[in-house]
Amino acid sequence: MFGDAGTPPEDATTERILDAALAQFVDFGLRRTSVDDVAKRAGVSRVTVYRRFQNRDVLVGATLAREYQRFLAVLDPVVRVLPTMQERIVEGFLATLRHVQSHPLLGGLLRSEPETVLPALTVDGGPALVAMRDYLTRAFEHFQREAGVEDPDPAPAAEIMVRIVMSFLLNPTSCVDLADDEAARSFARRYLAPMVGR
Repeated sequence: MFGDAGTPPEDATTERILDAALAQFVDFGLRRTSVDDVAKRAGVSRVTVYRRFQNRDVLVGATLAREYQRFLAVLDPVVRVLPTMQERIVEGFLATLRHVQSHPLLGGLLRSEPETVLPALTVDGGPALVAMRDYLTRAFEHFQREAGVEDPDPAPAAEIMVRIVMSFLLNPTSCVDLADDEAARSFARRYLAPMVGR
């Protein structure tokens, strides 16, 4: 999902195409959106789209990757100011759940096109998992340096957390009432936070 997006040039036309793709995917879903639809909505030719994104799958990947980066830009300032790793994990877990659930594209696709999203986050989900695991690993390493704590490899704990969050998003049925903020915080405090250093 994130690994096949490449690095499209950052220019006004590229941003307009990605804005149009996001709006089109939200309004009509992935299945019913073509490159022609996106080009028309962006006010550019299909050739212009293909110059920046080799095919429809790359365009989808780039759109999702940009939304992922936008989410991190919101999440980072919130969690980095919290004084303990436990608090960062708890609030990060809650923020991730709520963001994906309420996101017009991600949350919408999970509800309306689960058969489209499920492969991208499961059997074909390697790039997405790696991107999120690497982000979380770097966050753990950053905090450990701040706190003077040594953990030779926080990546396994980061991966377990990513897999847990993915599973809750893909199948929210649970004995834990994750629709309740305090219940979600309590779950993260009790089960997720202890996986990372004291």
